[in-house]
This record gives sequence, structure tokens and C-alpha cells, in this order.
Amino acid sequence: MTMTSYERFANALARKPVDQVPVMISPWGATVQRWQREGFITEGEDIGDHFGQDMRSSGWLNGTADMDFQPVTLEETEETILQLDGNGAMLRRHKQHDSTPEHVDFTVQDRASWEEKIKPFLVDLNRRRIPFENYRVEKAKAAAGQRFFCWGGVAPFEQMHPVCGHEYMLMGMAEDPEWVQDMVHTFADFTIMHLETLFAEEGKPDGMFFYEDMGFKQRPFMSPAMYREIMQPGHQKLFDYAHSIGCKVIVHSCGFVEPLLSGLIEAGMDCLQAMEVKAGMDLVHLFQTYGDRIAFYGGLDVRALIANDRAQIDTELAKMEYVLSHGGGFILHSDHSEPPEVDYQTMRYFTDHGRDLSRAIFATV
Repeated sequence: MTMTSYERFANALARKPVDQVPVMISPWGATVQRWQREGFITEGEDIGDHFGQDMRSSGWLNGTADMDFQPVTLEETEETILQLDGNGAMLRRHKQHDSTPEHVDFTVQDRASWEEKIKPFLVDLNRRRIPFENYRVEKAKAAAGQRFFCWGGVAPFEQMHPVCGHEYMLMGMAEDPEWVQDMVHTFADFTIMHLETLFAEEGKPDGMFFYEDMGFKQRPFMSPAMYREIMQPGHQKLFDYAHSIGCKVIVHSCGFVEPLLSGLIEAGMDCLQAMEVKAGMDLVHLFQTYGDRIAFYGGLDVRALIANDRAQIDTELAKMEYVLSHGGGFILHSDHSEPPEVDYQTMRYFTDHGRDLSRAIFATV
């Protein structure tokens, strides 16, 4: 049987048979530019179309508290710029290259400053936060290519730390959990309120893709007990909303988050994305533990691609083969976005050979 990309992706999320593994990649902008310079991709060519990706996404809401605030430059050198933004965050960014900004300090450090400086901006609908046109365009492209279409955006953990930083947020979880619970619910309600407007006017997606980086190397940012008490109710609210409109829930979380997975599954997660190997995540182990309840998306070490070593890539693809041959739902992706060190031919081998291996597995089923 031959499936459309929509059918293939939907079946993988539901842990049902497919004709071949669905494929997604996430190259950096600089990676695409390199491949363009080398003549493999034409300027302006759609990277998803080029690699035959099975899903498209769009819809990221603008969560900056004060959207009218003009950034204030506090310090500037030839290499960096330190600015105060509309969340009251003081962030230092590199001017020569893209990178995660340095968190210098935050105006919001406790419940009082949250209630005074940020919360009032988030309780009412603001249409400027909604990317109507981009969502409409990407949704139409997905439909034209018979691809699965996801709304994609951040959830409460990733919405809170731009306001108060990880340190104040995590101290709040320990010292004033009711404050952080209020932030979680405020951001969950904020997201649902704006998505209801977007979907009413532009149509609902096929799935919802929530970004929540809740771990670092070998540890999550919080204990499972803290997750259940503070974060899970907000996730449950968001995931219940997604399910109420017929959407599967994909959760992206970098870092080591295995201790939080039971809570995420209870909240309604249908698929886990990333599964960062260098942080301690193990796709085969996770499948053996949770594969009867969720699908998996990624979990193959991007360092094999960075090394441009096909033997290492084959070792990573063997993890995919294990999951697929044991009846699991899986979407082919590395455990991270792909930086410029990844050769075009390496990415092509990863996607094409992965498809070939999966077809061989499904041909015997």
C-alpha cells in the first residue's frame, strides 16, 4: 500500500501500520545556506518539499507580555548587545551569530512582580499575537501536499522562563508553588484563548506540537512530584483542549526528562519528540517502557550526522528498526536540529536510507 504523508504521519502517531517511516528534519538556517552555496538546494526552495517531509507546522503565538515596549539597550560592544525587553528580561545576545541569549537578570522575581508587571497583559485576547497569515499559508501548503499539519508553539514552562528566568522560576516552585501554579494556568488559558480564535477563523490543525524544554544533562529541571503538582495541571488543560478538537499532542522536550514521562502521559501526551541522547535519553529503553502508550519522534543522535559517518548513522537507525519491528509508532528525526557541520549527502543518506530500511520492515509485516 502507498500512503499519503497525512495518512503516514497520522498512523505513526496512533501507533498503526504505515507503508514507510514518516520523515522530518530540522536544519539550522545556516545549514540550509551552506547547502545552497554548495548547489544542492536552490535559493528560496522549500526545505520540507526538497526532503519530502511528511508534516508542516505553523502558528507560534507572540507571548511577549508588553508587545508595545521598545527594547532598551543597556550595554553594547562589538560582539554583544544587552537589552531590556517587553517581558522585563535583561538578555545579552551575540551580534555575529545566532545563539541562546545570556540571561543576565529579570524584573519579575516573585509573585508580586508577576502580578504587577506581566499578568495584566496576558488575560485578554490580543489579535496581534496570532500569526493568521502564516498559519493560513502553511496550512494550505500542507493540504496541497497531503501532509499532516500541526499548530506549533510553546507551553507554560517555555512561556514562564522568558519572564522570570529558570532560576527564579525554579526557586518559586520550591518556595512559592502557588505563584508558579498561577503562571502555569495563566499561560495555558492565554494559549487556549488565542488558539480558539485562530482555529475558528482559519480552521483547526491535525495535531498540536508543544515545545517544553524541561531537562538538562541527566536530570529534569524539577522532581516528578513538582511536575505533577505544578506543571501537569496546565499541561492537562492544554492537552485536553487539543483532544477536544480531535488533535494528537506531540511534546518536544530537550534534556533528560524520563522521570517526567509518566506525568506527561497522564496529562495526555501522544508522542514524545527529541529524546536527546547526550542528555541521557535512550530511545529503545523508552520504547520498551512506554511504547504501548505513546509514539516517538527522534531520539537518533545528531552527533552521528555531525561526524558525517555513515557507520555511526547506521547504528542510530538500528534504534528506529527496533521500534518499528516491534510495532511502535515512530517518526524519523535526529535528537536535535542539524547544524552546518552536517553535509548535504549525510542528511540525504539519513532520510533516504531510513525510508529504505523501514520499507523493508513493513514489507515483511
